[in-house]
Amino acid sequence: MFRIDRLYRRYAHDITIALEAIMANKLKSILTALGIIFGVAAVISMLAIGNGAQQEILEQMKMVGVNNIIVNSIFEAQDAESTDEGNGETQKQKFSPGLTLMDMEAVKSVIPSVVHISPEISLNSFIQYNGLRMPAKIVGITNDYFSLFNLPLEEGTYFNSYQQEQGIPVCVIGANIKSKFFSTEKPLGKYIKFGNVWLKVIGVLEKSNVKVTGFESSGINVYNDNIYVPAKNILLRYQNRALVNSGKLNQGSIVSGPGFVIFGGSTETQAPKNYHQLDRIILQVRGTEDIASTSEVLSRMLMRRHSGVKDYEITVPELLLKQQQRTKDIFNIVLGAIASISLIVGGIGIMNIMFASVMERIKEIGTRLAIGAKKADIVAQFLAESVLISVTGGLIGVIVGIVLSKLITHFAGILTIVSFSSVLIAFGVSAAVGVIFGLSPAKRAAEKDPIESLRYE
Repeated sequence: MFRIDRLYRRYAHDITIALEAIMANKLKSILTALGIIFGVAAVISMLAIGNGAQQEILEQMKMVGVNNIIVNSIFEAQDAESTDEGNGETQKQKFSPGLTLMDMEAVKSVIPSVVHISPEISLNSFIQYNGLRMPAKIVGITNDYFSLFNLPLEEGTYFNSYQQEQGIPVCVIGANIKSKFFSTEKPLGKYIKFGNVWLKVIGVLEKSNVKVTGFESSGINVYNDNIYVPAKNILLRYQNRALVNSGKLNQGSIVSGPGFVIFGGSTETQAPKNYHQLDRIILQVRGTEDIASTSEVLSRMLMRRHSGVKDYEITVPELLLKQQQRTKDIFNIVLGAIASISLIVGGIGIMNIMFASVMERIKEIGTRLAIGAKKADIVAQFLAESVLISVTGGLIGVIVGIVLSKLITHFAGILTIVSFSSVLIAFGVSAAVGVIFGLSPAKRAAEKDPIESLRYE
């Protein structure tokens, strides 16, 4: 016990001498620690950016739905003429009815791996209520849509089977629609006007804070700003592009009944380019292993139903997100490696300063050795100096890294998440750098001959 206490006192004295040396050269110690400070701050902020990106990808995966496949419509001219280069004969392209509800029903009945399936028909117009008016998007869907994209209700109900089959004018609104028009009253049971049709509000979706920028073309909407109605409601009360595609416009103008949108006039001037009844079909399979096979069967099935016309595109948002995640992971690894280099540079700086300190304090080393200090005491003294500098720099670097991460989120709008593991790793590496790069100068100091050291000028 006495031996342990004696060793403790000896090394505590060595550390005290190291601390006094640091305090006596504050400016040099601060400049030495700068490399460690910026290195730790860079590692923490880079790891925070990586964690934030990973969290965004996970949230986006929830938003796009797990194991979803999306069939997007592609606009192509119908009955266009093409020339056969071989014989110069003019041929007509094959006719395709476009994406229709019949396609969706066929997929639902034929492919057994499909768990949920929903159409999507989008229209842009203005929403009006109680004197307020703003642009919005109406989306025609079925109840499966809410399961496909994990859209829970804040209040109210989804559509019932009667409302879906008969196209009843009811709607489920996004959170931003509620906050804009119903900030002082309950929206359920109220009627809002979209276009020329009054819609009864039966439900409100929970607000989503997930950013899905860049995936709108794959069927991912800004859910907070949308109005959702049964798909047949749009086909009955707004527009049914399948009727346009069937050539009925050739008979002149077509005017729908009360509350219907007019789509008519001359076919030469107002024939719409979008002949698809549906903008897209979204379906969900049981497991990830079913995605490839289902996509293949779906492609062949639609090619046959569309008479060989490739006027659709099949995408899997989850795979796109995973590919994006792999790209971001590689980018974060590169950034982390670059940030780690600054830690190594900081360690080299500590080693250089400690070597210079040894040369400056040769007489001090000789004096300590002459009055009874052991080589282990000299090693402990200089090693303690380097470790104290690196640990102090690491602590300051942790604070700077956390602040820097918050600033990146505030000014750049990039999500950053500082985890305990990243702080622990950065601080642990900074302490290890102090030990590794301080050991060699400490050994060199201990190997000095006390007689030669005392003679040194």
